[in-house]
Amino acid sequence: MNSQFVASQSVEIAVPEEPAPIQHYLRQPQRLVYAIADPNLIKAISQEQYQLQLRPLNFLSLTFQPTVVLKVWADADGTVHLTSVGCEIRGLDYINQRFALDLKGKLYLVQSNGITKLKGRADLKVSVDIPLPFSLTPKPILETTGNSLLKSVLVRIKQKLMYQLLLDYRQWANQDTQTLIHPQPTEAFIAKG
Repeated sequence: MNSQFVASQSVEIAVPEEPAPIQHYLRQPQRLVYAIADPNLIKAISQEQYQLQLRPLNFLSLTFQPTVVLKVWADADGTVHLTSVGCEIRGLDYINQRFALDLKGKLYLVQSNGITKLKGRADLKVSVDIPLPFSLTPKPILETTGNSLLKSVLVRIKQKLMYQLLLDYRQWANQDTQTLIHPQPTEAFIAKG
């Protein structure tokens, strides 16, 4: 029995003023990947693609750990986009062959009345062919359980993003300005001195 589960989550983050503007930070969209998950669970594949291993999930009595390949990029206006381009469920071949995950998200800057905010939205959809005996579970119970599971994944990502993104931005902005204020001497300068 093929089932579809969906969840969406929105986020709004007030951005504190830092020496370097958030627009410059958003031009490095790979930083967003490291803000949404444990860096130990992320592997860079290319400049735009990252393999993210999710924490183990429980659905009915199955425990599985999806590995998702994400593509992340920024538009000229600084909007950061994130989309899934692949997914694998290791250890559960039956499910892996009948499982599809679609994640789309974006994060963009909004300024009004001198206040800067980041707004975003993530939409997650999973299609899976539920094997026996789980397919005998009434469809409303399957859908409620599946949708709740996806929502919990997005809520966890949102909480991590809200905390880690601002922390990373603050460190990046202050490190960047310290480098500009106190430039490191170059080898040519040292040789003359």
